[in-house]
Amino acid sequence: MKSMRLFRKREEGVASRGAQGPATGQTRRSWLDRTGLAALALSITGIGSAFVRSLFPNVLYEPAQRFKAGLPEQFSEGATFLEDQRVYVFREQKTFYCISAVCTHLGCTVKMVNLNQPKTVTIGGRQVQERREFHCPCHGSRYYSDGTNYSGPAPTPLAWHKLEIAPDDGSLIVDLSTKVGRDFRLTV
Repeated sequence: MKSMRLFRKREEGVASRGAQGPATGQTRRSWLDRTGLAALALSITGIGSAFVRSLFPNVLYEPAQRFKAGLPEQFSEGATFLEDQRVYVFREQKTFYCISAVCTHLGCTVKMVNLNQPKTVTIGGRQVQERREFHCPCHGSRYYSDGTNYSGPAPTPLAWHKLEIAPDDGSLIVDLSTKVGRDFRLTV
């Protein structure tokens, strides 16, 4: 009988404590539920923040928008193609100008073609004698020597870029971020 009495006391103690709950009002089950939900929320937040961070790279893998093309003396009379930057630098005695080699249709590199015979064309209401043209090998766009598009799917003319002289060593600086008009010339 004594054992039954101890058993009952223990059972009554457990039953009475379960009904009232611990002093904090929290049971083991509710604590595990809250801890599990907190861990789930923390992991979702971590994955979400890593995803959002991956949309913003630490490094831009773009070429520089301003670069030194070389000393003016290094450029021969006529056109010089700078393949890495995809621009043509033209020299006419002591004047220089720069035209982009990026086709305005889909971004292919245009090729300069010297014409066998000069032809006279009207550009912007004035007669000009053309000795060379730009041809896009991808989709057949054609440009006059000043970059004006006249044939093919190209929607706009080739861009002209600003040229400057570097104050430190006298090199030509091409600024791809600054577009200039077709009348721009740098005189050295």
